[in-house]
Amino acid sequence: MSAANNYSIMVHGGAGALDNVKDDKTAFRYLESIRQVLEHGRNVITLGGSALQAVEACASLLEDDPVFNAGCGSVLNEDGKVEMDAAIMDGRDLSAGAVAAVDNIANPVQLARLVMSKSEHVMLISEGAMRFAEHCGMSRVPEDYFYTPDRIEQLHQARLQHKIMLDHDDTEEDTEDQKYGTIGAIALDPAGNLAAATSTGGIVNKRMGRVGDSPIVGAGVYADNETCAVSATGFGEDFMRSVISKTISDFIWMKEMNARQATDAGIDYLVRKVNGRGGVIVIDKAGNCASGFSTKKMIHGWIEKGGESVCRF
Repeated sequence: MSAANNYSIMVHGGAGALDNVKDDKTAFRYLESIRQVLEHGRNVITLGGSALQAVEACASLLEDDPVFNAGCGSVLNEDGKVEMDAAIMDGRDLSAGAVAAVDNIANPVQLARLVMSKSEHVMLISEGAMRFAEHCGMSRVPEDYFYTPDRIEQLHQARLQHKIMLDHDDTEEDTEDQKYGTIGAIALDPAGNLAAATSTGGIVNKRMGRVGDSPIVGAGVYADNETCAVSATGFGEDFMRSVISKTISDFIWMKEMNARQATDAGIDYLVRKVNGRGGVIVIDKAGNCASGFSTKKMIHGWIEKGGESVCRF
């Protein structure tokens, strides 16, 4: 394998039972979107882009796709508003940027990147994050940009049932009929640099101001050139309490595991400690790709060491 092909990319679009994917047309819609995002990431890297540039570009494309719960496809909170979270991390020096509870921003992951590169902070939230976006000249989109018919109906159903619902939840109480909506991208570039990005709209009918794991370094996102890159998708409170992304990195560092071993150990820990629901994608420093989930399925795909793109549930 030549040095130019020594790169790996992974993306995900949520975990759960995915019972909403009941026909070939819908399944193709999800998987084709994942494939196109992976190939875009490949183009970024093969044209000389870094892992950091690749994950930002891939996450932005997923935010632009309304079938995923991030960016324009974000779910609505208890007030019928969008509050989005995102983070990005550079494995070269552990630089990170994150935003939480932001609105009117088409690509929160791009705002997170600005927090990392143009501020002295790691995370900005709500009004402060929006002021920073304005300071950086980032344009805003109108509220109706986010109001897709599916998201409006989801909020209506949640209100009728007087409960919080997760993305693509149905009317059953069984949590395995839910799709845990987050998008994420991780990459290793030919220079050996790792990066990770995660973005989400959160939970349908969530309380105003609720923040999940996606913007939390070590929970929903992590990257370190000495170990791995991780992006998580699932019930955020479980992932925050288990610090799952950093836990997987620590398995690699302390126990000399590879991506597959550390992912399996991480999911086992998640389930054993907090009965956690969701999944992770992982690329280790050698470019090995792995995924794991405690739900029935997870929408994800990968390009391992410059090979063919693979997409699956």
